[in-house]
Amino acid sequence: MKLLMLGGTEFVGRAITEDALDRGWEVTVFHRGQHAPPAGTKALHGDRTAPGGLDALAHGEWDLVVDTWGGAPTAVRDSARLLAGRAGRYAYISSRSVYQYPAPAGLDEDGPLVDGSPDAGSVAYPEDKRGGEIAAADAFGDRALLVRAGLILGPYENVGRLPWWLNRTARGGPLPAPGPSGLPLQYVDVRDLARWTLDAAGAGLGGPYNVVSPTGHATMGGFLEACAKVTGGAAELRWTDPARIEEAGVQPWTELPVWLPEGEMHDFMYGGDVTRALEAGLVCRPVGETVADTWAWLGTLGGVAPQRSDRPSPGMSTEQEAVLLGPQGS
Repeated sequence: MKLLMLGGTEFVGRAITEDALDRGWEVTVFHRGQHAPPAGTKALHGDRTAPGGLDALAHGEWDLVVDTWGGAPTAVRDSARLLAGRAGRYAYISSRSVYQYPAPAGLDEDGPLVDGSPDAGSVAYPEDKRGGEIAAADAFGDRALLVRAGLILGPYENVGRLPWWLNRTARGGPLPAPGPSGLPLQYVDVRDLARWTLDAAGAGLGGPYNVVSPTGHATMGGFLEACAKVTGGAAELRWTDPARIEEAGVQPWTELPVWLPEGEMHDFMYGGDVTRALEAGLVCRPVGETVADTWAWLGTLGGVAPQRSDRPSPGMSTEQEAVLLGPQGS
């Protein structure tokens, strides 16, 4: 197989590139040149947002293109149009954010979607991803695979959610743990996402798939206990009532990464129906493996994970922790 990876140097793109190399595929990585791609790839350089930025892709043929773009849909439109006659299939890494909010738990791929346009500049993440989906489908038809990922965790993470919890549990001491401990999570290890995407594209699948673990594949308790264990066991998890967290003004998701209290947002993020992807071969590894491998990767970087410039660093301050650990939160 000949793969053209649009991106391929960070997080999802890198995991897909490495999986393809492990299969013995011939991989071309098209990127801006800001980070080195994995060894064994052929590199082409260009900026999809600049005039003439796709010139390096004017020639060549590939069996599969994988695109992780999350900005203006016009970039997907232009790439897909350029490659439609010279590539067999196009896999676009989209997001479950394309569904209209609020959405009930159990929503499958036929749920209502946000509006999007392939001709739009960058608007907002859900609309950008939906516009990218439409652009891929317009150019490739049923040869377009739309991979609607949910929360993505694992090695190479450059968003900071799992790395923050790992570094915080490594420091030890009392730690507010957002409860309840049995709260179900729904996420996908980046390597499982990569493997499924290449398997599905290779099998000729097209259309949308929710690619994330079954809800409850892990719980908040299992996730944080795995973090505490792998980092040395010095952290003392103190389970904290959601009402106490709200009262203290600590924000779910951003200041308490991964965590969402039960309710509308939790149903939306952690309640998607993934039957279609499971029937198409999705296999999700245990949360302990994801956590341990991410910790090992962080160790190669001195504990400092890369951070995307367009995403704020997540996590609580020591002052916020102190408030939650006070008499009312103990």
